[in-house]
Amino acid sequence: MNYPSVKMKSIFLIFLTILVFKVQGQKEGDIFPTWKAGEMEIHHIFTGRGESVFCIFPDGTNMLIDAGDTGPHRDPRTTHGSPNESKQPGEWIARYISRLLTYRTEKNIDYAYLTHFHGDHMGGAFPNSPRTEKGGNYILSGLTEVAEYLPFKKMVDRDWPTYQYPTPQKGKTFENYKNFIDWNIGNSGMKMERFQPGSNSQFSLLFQPEKYPGFEVRNIIANGEIWTGKKNKTKMLFPENAKIDENKSSSGIKISYGDFDYFNGGDINGRITMNTPKWRDVETPVGKVLGPIEVCEVNHHAWVDAMNESFVASTQAQVFILQVWNVSHINLSTLRTMSSKELYPEERLIIPTTIPEISRTYLGESRVRQLSGDGGHAVIKVKPGGEEFSVFLLKTEDESMQVKSVFGPFESK
Repeated sequence: MNYPSVKMKSIFLIFLTILVFKVQGQKEGDIFPTWKAGEMEIHHIFTGRGESVFCIFPDGTNMLIDAGDTGPHRDPRTTHGSPNESKQPGEWIARYISRLLTYRTEKNIDYAYLTHFHGDHMGGAFPNSPRTEKGGNYILSGLTEVAEYLPFKKMVDRDWPTYQYPTPQKGKTFENYKNFIDWNIGNSGMKMERFQPGSNSQFSLLFQPEKYPGFEVRNIIANGEIWTGKKNKTKMLFPENAKIDENKSSSGIKISYGDFDYFNGGDINGRITMNTPKWRDVETPVGKVLGPIEVCEVNHHAWVDAMNESFVASTQAQVFILQVWNVSHINLSTLRTMSSKELYPEERLIIPTTIPEISRTYLGESRVRQLSGDGGHAVIKVKPGGEEFSVFLLKTEDESMQVKSVFGPFESK
């Protein structure tokens, strides 16, 4: 598909008008175009039950980042299952991904990557969840359910194999995940690795890397160990024996393709109160090492403890993607920071995967107008070479892959 040349250097989109540019040959109501060699796609899949991102790299290598399942709907503050509640999130995610994998004969996941050990990213453990039919002693929820339909070639998490940092992992959710890991290492041929901060080779192109020298996945941070920006060197942010929560321990990566850069940092956060030690602000050092990027999947769902001013000012994202499954994920403090012209003057898109009615009432009309689109699977499609990218919002009410909105193309910095 050929994109029209649209020059947008310092001004991209005016919030109040929210101008939507049509991609040549692609318009609202069309079916999302299939991936072609040389393109890169990043799909933020909305299930109403947690986070999940699926990437197709320029040579066809793919990566799953998280697959959450917060369980049956029972809290008025959370969103309902999507497209509906006839299936669990893991199955919906697997079905979505399967529709994208028509370009390859073998339907599987090359890299499955878990940012941290919380149920909305990995899948919880619930009494009514089905058990695997493959023979292992684990139930299907989130990641484990996706793997039931699309086997993982390699799985990566932040603390394999010891699972002792910052404290020993325990509880039903983690034990189920650990049983899944152990069985698949021994029976399905799945390889398992610990996330390596600073590395730019742990997630590499598997098929034609020589054709895309401008592609890289750089491991930025995990367990407080952060890339310095020089070669593969890292340094530690956290003091020894400090009390550290799971969110701050999240791992994060930057995916680069030519001039295009995308960041996903799980649930790292950085808003701290007065007299709090500075090391508890993880976002500021991450933002400094990242520098300007094109797209940011917002940290910790844009909750009140994340997306601080320093991180936003350093990264100057053209597009923020919010994976929303709770009304607290769209709040005034983080929205104000992400939209602040005082931090950087360029216009930007703030795109939530859904806008709950309660959130619309809470934010008010003027703030809602700062959000782009009215929700959907948020897909970043990067043109071969990485010079331009567009944003698509797809219907979530069914599995049609129908386009609701198109934004761009935008020029990578």
